[in-house]
Amino acid sequence: MQRLTVALGARSYDILIGDGLLADAGTHIAPLLRRLRTMIVTDQHVAPHYLARLESSLQAQGITTSALVLDAGEGTKSWAGLSKLTEWLIGEGVERSDHVLALGGGVIGDLVGFACSIVKRGCQFIQLPTTLLAQVDSSVGGKTAINVAAGKNLVGAFHQPALVLIDPTTLSTLPRRELGAGYAEVVKYGLIDDAEFFTWCEANGAALLAGDSAARHHAIFHSVSAKARIVAADERETQDIRALLNLGHSFGHALEAETGYSDLLLHGEAVAAGMALAYRFSVAQGLCPADDAQRVRAHLASVGLPHNLESAEVNADGTILAAHMSHDKKVRGGKLPLILARGIGQSFVTEEYGLDLVAAFLDSDQ
Repeated sequence: MQRLTVALGARSYDILIGDGLLADAGTHIAPLLRRLRTMIVTDQHVAPHYLARLESSLQAQGITTSALVLDAGEGTKSWAGLSKLTEWLIGEGVERSDHVLALGGGVIGDLVGFACSIVKRGCQFIQLPTTLLAQVDSSVGGKTAINVAAGKNLVGAFHQPALVLIDPTTLSTLPRRELGAGYAEVVKYGLIDDAEFFTWCEANGAALLAGDSAARHHAIFHSVSAKARIVAADERETQDIRALLNLGHSFGHALEAETGYSDLLLHGEAVAAGMALAYRFSVAQGLCPADDAQRVRAHLASVGLPHNLESAEVNADGTILAAHMSHDKKVRGGKLPLILARGIGQSFVTEEYGLDLVAAFLDSDQ
């Protein structure tokens, strides 16, 4: 088992990574509980595989449980999903000192985290991510939110978990498409500030997706280490350090909005296309070597991820997509900070480029 710590003073927490951790979760969770009772939130895809295993582990430590199984998919991360969850937690008698368990992918983690940030003015939660995307990214850092009609993650809060337990063996039941979507977030860490890791991805990404355990462990540990370091340095994204984690997201969220936050385009797939777009936009502005943008595009294509609007199956014009981007939660003073690149591993934040220029680029890139 590997252990990392997100260093946030009194709100610091551990991330544990190891095969079989889910079956041993009770031993790590029990010391955090003030009463031997907890609530589990999961979804219809995850529950048949892992809910009983988690319940058994908790019960072995004398912890009683109740569980809520929600619909799977991005549609659950909504006002309706939040209402259902908060009413259930209150009905279960949740206390501020309780720790609610989020068993699932990014949707469950985001929804549970946000609900726990507001129920009774805040209770605790623990992340048990079962998807690659959640294991390498969304389970760490305390960003919690739901989607609304105007855009992605526009209603939410920073609310850190008390513990993150990552069991890579849960990836064995993950559909190939979901695994690929999560891999996009792995690639992101190389593109942000670690060119050597991107080179590792080029050499090992296919093996990781094919089931190579060593490659998966390395990718998870390396990605989470990077995320923990960045969050500790800029928890609430006030210094543009953490903003780099949004590479590909401004473009990607626009693609998600255009496809209705549906299974037509998974979040990680949108991020993949968004990163490729960000690199090509950087080339168009004379910031980045064209060869680097081509490397990004080629690697994403080689593992079956979208790398442009066509492969993402989005045919909206640039004006429409830029309008989606104008609702981005990162807009400040009417300007949208974009994460662009001077090369692989050389990302930066800028407000120099208006959405009219972005719209023209998107029209030309189709």
